[in-house]
Amino acid sequence: MMQNPPPPVPPSQTLYLNNLNEKVKLEELKKSLYAIFSQFGEILEIVAAKNLRARGQAFVVFKDINSASNALRSMQGFPFYEKPMRINYAKKKSDAVAKLDGSFVAKDANKKGAVKEKRKAPEQAGGEAKRVMEKAMPMMGLMQGMMQGIIPPGMQPPAVNTVAPPMPPKPRPTPPQTGSEIPHKILFLQNLPPETTEMMLTMLFEQFPGFKETRLVPGRHDIAFVEFEVDQQASQAKQALNQFKITPKNAMSISFANK
Repeated sequence: MMQNPPPPVPPSQTLYLNNLNEKVKLEELKKSLYAIFSQFGEILEIVAAKNLRARGQAFVVFKDINSASNALRSMQGFPFYEKPMRINYAKKKSDAVAKLDGSFVAKDANKKGAVKEKRKAPEQAGGEAKRVMEKAMPMMGLMQGMMQGIIPPGMQPPAVNTVAPPMPPKPRPTPPQTGSEIPHKILFLQNLPPETTEMMLTMLFEQFPGFKETRLVPGRHDIAFVEFEVDQQASQAKQALNQFKITPKNAMSISFANK
């Protein structure tokens, strides 16, 4: 007797991705997923883990269902690090969505930990918890920012009780004037975040016909060049991706390279 197929997963704000390349490092995987999925709408979080059971999988959580649905239709089978992604709606609501709609319930604490906490005096337990949270908050904020691509790796949290005012930032050198409005098969990219890699840019531009290669500039993280076969193909990519936000604070500026 034939069994009925399982019912389809209803649309939700969370997408489940699998068949991902397991050789990609976790942080690079998250940043690359953010770069290619943020074009469809605001992303609340990207969840991935490096343990054996979770390899090759990830969850992308959007703020609304329409964004998730558009991403699913557009990116199904997308060659992500040389493997076609398989995408479906997640079966369970993510914590980020639950917090957004007010239905979030914290999981039960570890029983052993709960027993130990009962043995402590209430004042002592409360004081220790407060001190731990005060210590952890700056680092938690920094780590969350790095996950979302907002804070570049290596930035330190602000010092506590700083007496002297912070030193003004050093003026950055003006980028070379290599941008032009005369059509050219090579595009000049500016305002790229420090964590930009050739693979991230390649995944953004290879969806357009005629793409040839991406070239980063040695010693400069904020500029790059992308080459197409002919001017018209480069113009199509420029029109589609100019001001695309690689991170929430970095809108990529694209112009034609000088001939």
